[in-house]
Amino acid sequence: MSGAELLVNVTPSETRVALVENGILKELHIEREAKRGIVGNIYKGRVTRVLPGMQSAFVDIGLEKAAFLHASDIVSHTECVDENEKKQFVVKNISELVREGQDIVVQVVKDPLGTKGARLTTDITLPSRYLVFMPENSHVGVSQRIESEAERNRLKALVEPYCDELGGFIVRTAAEDVKEESLEQDAAFLKRLWRKVLERKGKYPTKSMLYGELALAQRVLRDFVGTHICSIKIDSKTTYEQVKEFLSEFMPELTDSVSLYSGTQTLFDAYGVEEAIQRALDKRVNLKSGGYLIIEQTEAMTTIDINTGAFVGSRNLAHTIFNTNIEATQAIAHQLQLRNLGGIIIIDFIDMQDEEHRKRVLESLEMALKGDRVKTNVNGFTQLGLVEMTRKRTRESLEHILCCDCPACKGRGTIKTVETVCYEILREVVRVHHLFNTDKVRIYASKEVSEYLINEESHASLAELEAFIGKKVEVKLEPYYHQEQFDVVVM
Repeated sequence: MSGAELLVNVTPSETRVALVENGILKELHIEREAKRGIVGNIYKGRVTRVLPGMQSAFVDIGLEKAAFLHASDIVSHTECVDENEKKQFVVKNISELVREGQDIVVQVVKDPLGTKGARLTTDITLPSRYLVFMPENSHVGVSQRIESEAERNRLKALVEPYCDELGGFIVRTAAEDVKEESLEQDAAFLKRLWRKVLERKGKYPTKSMLYGELALAQRVLRDFVGTHICSIKIDSKTTYEQVKEFLSEFMPELTDSVSLYSGTQTLFDAYGVEEAIQRALDKRVNLKSGGYLIIEQTEAMTTIDINTGAFVGSRNLAHTIFNTNIEATQAIAHQLQLRNLGGIIIIDFIDMQDEEHRKRVLESLEMALKGDRVKTNVNGFTQLGLVEMTRKRTRESLEHILCCDCPACKGRGTIKTVETVCYEILREVVRVHHLFNTDKVRIYASKEVSEYLINEESHASLAELEAFIGKKVEVKLEPYYHQEQFDVVVM
């Protein structure tokens, strides 16, 4: 990746980080202060109570409520050993493990919830993009999700030399097929981080935080270790200083790349990011040729449909279809990364009769996906001519972060037609007539529905209804009602 820029936009309650490459928004990360937890934070706490009957202890880590530490969470790292070894671990009595008044280094594994305090562990881990550091441990573990034995052995052999008296590592699933250089950078970063925690442990008083899970700007920088970032622009002086300090401590090679943005336009407007975010929420994505994609995100999967649109080409139909599909592969790879779409993805390319064309489209898609930092797997064409692929879920999609279900259609994506709503209203009037003995019925409805009910064509239906129920029916416009909303009131 060359010419990549990170843009950090900060407001008091929200931070957004955009990865822009050659003027195109590639990724967007959003963190809202109200939704930040303390999971992953490391504290120097003090044991305030030991409860042998519950095999647990309460630890004061400086929060409003004492945190909870169970005996089973005071064990060595079990992630890096096989099932047989795990069975050999015996949970000792809590009284043998901790005592009241003891200072202890702990990590939060569960946020405080309601009346319950945070859940803790002494099994400290520090994650980076490809590795998890395990202090005071000499093991190298490899994620069970990496199935290839050859790849597991390769990764283990590469990471073993980084283990020393400081600790060992777990190789994460994301490290599959990753180069040695990236693993080395991750290992060096994590060791620097742990040395800083140890330094603080000796200096800081009890009930202090020794390490806080990084804020979004620093976390994104950590995950971009090894990526060629040419500049980092930040529009907040406080965040700029924090990032500068973070880089000087842990990623000194990037210190000269960071700068404080002070342009007249807002940072995201100046780089066209705001406009790109709005486009990323649309179902339709236009291609330069005149073709377009339709992206539908559902609970079970994401579907992408390709259409030629206005593109008619210059040679013949087969060539036009092939060119549109090739162009679509680039757009699809970009949209999956930008919208952070994960799970099962079904792509409906325009039908191609030529087997060579199908092969080249598949190769083009795989090549375009190589630039994605998230693991993808393309399964090829099915018998129905669809391409099945998967993309690892790493975080919420952009749509799920920024949007919620429409209150009018309740997430269906469509609303009832004006005509359908009018017939529902007429049926409701008849139902009300049978329930209540009154002289008049009033209908409150949206502008579109009200106008339809009182226009010449529908007025006859309303007159017939009045004759049928023997009551006067009035229609009142309610400007704040959406199209499906109405009320039938007896007078």
